[in-house]
Amino acid sequence: MNSVEQNHANAKNAENDRILLVDDNPANLHVLLQTLNGRGYKLLIAKSGESALKIAQQEKPALILLDIIMPGIDGYEVCQKLKADPLTQDIAIIFLSSLDETKDKVKGLKLGATDFISKPFQSEEVIARVESQLKIHQLEQALAKRNRQLEADNERILASMTEGVIGVDQQAHITFVNYAATQVTGWSEEQLIGKNFHQLLLHSYADMTPCDFSETPLWHVLHHGHPQQVEDSIFWHQQGHCFAVDYSCTPITESGHTTGAVIVFKDITERKRSEQALQQALSELQEQQERLTHVSRLSTMGEMAAGFAHEVNQPLTAISNYSQVCTRILKRDNVDADVLTDALEKIATQARRAGEIIARIRSFVKKPEHCIEQVDCNKLISDVVKLAEVDARNNAIQIHFHPGKHIPPIAADPVQIQQVALNLLRNAMEAMKGLDTQEEGVHISTEKISDQFVKVMVIDRGHGLSPEAAENLFTPFFTTKSTGMGIGLSVCESIMSSHGGKLGFENNPDGGTIFYFTIPISQ
Repeated sequence: MNSVEQNHANAKNAENDRILLVDDNPANLHVLLQTLNGRGYKLLIAKSGESALKIAQQEKPALILLDIIMPGIDGYEVCQKLKADPLTQDIAIIFLSSLDETKDKVKGLKLGATDFISKPFQSEEVIARVESQLKIHQLEQALAKRNRQLEADNERILASMTEGVIGVDQQAHITFVNYAATQVTGWSEEQLIGKNFHQLLLHSYADMTPCDFSETPLWHVLHHGHPQQVEDSIFWHQQGHCFAVDYSCTPITESGHTTGAVIVFKDITERKRSEQALQQALSELQEQQERLTHVSRLSTMGEMAAGFAHEVNQPLTAISNYSQVCTRILKRDNVDADVLTDALEKIATQARRAGEIIARIRSFVKKPEHCIEQVDCNKLISDVVKLAEVDARNNAIQIHFHPGKHIPPIAADPVQIQQVALNLLRNAMEAMKGLDTQEEGVHISTEKISDQFVKVMVIDRGHGLSPEAAENLFTPFFTTKSTGMGIGLSVCESIMSSHGGKLGFENNPDGGTIFYFTIPISQ
């Protein structure tokens, strides 16, 4: 603001400044009028204390120049009455008096006067002191206006907040609330103000066990001055039930001392209901995924059923033949114990062979609880290779297992990891069936790739993946097989994701495809 604008603003302010001149001596009033006239002030005159009180209440001047010694009500009493009245208590008062002893000035200042001018006075002094007091008055008015604006803004902010806001004093008595606090708690503002916050809203735990105030975060805030953030707690509603809240307690301090606190809280009842519903939905989804995983295993066994039947039939046929041999030996007059023992041992061997085949099938198709345990990775893959050898013989393709050295135990559900490995092995054999590269067989290997993961790779020399197949490989119900369901790789990807691992693929530089999956190392 330049000097011209400043002078204009000062003149405008001066036009609004009323000054009341109070003196029972007309000569003194005349001198004051001559001194202040023409300076842009609105000058008011009172010749007695009684008149001064009436004019002050009606006009509310910014400043009063007040004589002390007057008949009737003197200046001291006028000042006392003005300061006791809310309508006039903010008016600045300058005493004008011939009483210039210190005790007289002190008395006037104690009654609320802002300044003291001794008679006889100098015009320059009066003008300087008047201008000084009017500037102070203008600043006070501006500050008061700004404070009112801030209070109004704060009230609007508090009213618009969705969170409840409650202020308390050092004894936890409620001093202010916003609209949201009344809506959430069910208590009206009148019912809350002055009441003890703890006794009203935090008196008990959810099981109705009484809550000691000294155990609450609010107590620590009021006594130690440290802010507290509380999640998933409860407040008590006016209707007698508790509701879930997140809330914070922030201390109110004055001169380094905690004088109260502000509690900001949010009703999280709906959020908790949503979380519970989401958790239930996730549980149902996990159950459906486990069912689908089991269905996929059963589907795989269904596809391999003919091969397993042939595999089991071989030891059963051998057992039947050896049992006939034993029968013939026993019918002889001279039983050859060595021959009989050899035949019985072969029966036992074939029985174990059949039992192992059935045990592997049962272990694979059973539906255990999903359980992550510490597993020997190489042994797990070795068992899968044995399970896949049925298909390998049927397809005239060999499986070559290359176990890595110093492979640490992995954290896995062994049945599900077997399912992934078997699926990849069968897909690899399917990709190589009837090709010239069939004689090279399928290769599967394990290796430790970091301190966190072990990698299993299945390498084929098949026809590779088309761009469409590569893009939709893990999409449910997408398949390139005429009889496939299209859920195998999708299920495998879900299994590896649930293990914290990854299922992926890349082109084999020698032709074909390399599928791999990573499994976390057991910590």
